Amino acid sequence: MSGEYKRLYRARDDRMISGVCGGIAKYFSVDPTLIRLLFVIFAFAGGPGLLAYIVLAIIVPEEPVASSPEPPAKTQTEEAAEKESE
Repeated sequence: MSGEYKRLYRARDDRMISGVCGGIAKYFSVDPTLIRLLFVIFAFAGGPGLLAYIVLAIIVPEEPVASSPEPPAKTQTEEAAEKESE
């Protein structure tokens, strides 16, 4: 084994409340809407959906911030302006 493994984090970019469903969806590579729907079904069906969400929001750490983010891509308008100024 290479020693690397997937970690469960609360998502920073795909969140509605605290990022729990987005993080679970990213971990399992599924659509976050599906995970949100499952939590709602479990909550309304008398299951532990709401309680599980609250516990996960407290226990699961937030996704770390990228140490060196890529600069935003230039728009066509910005590229055209640079060419004109040269």
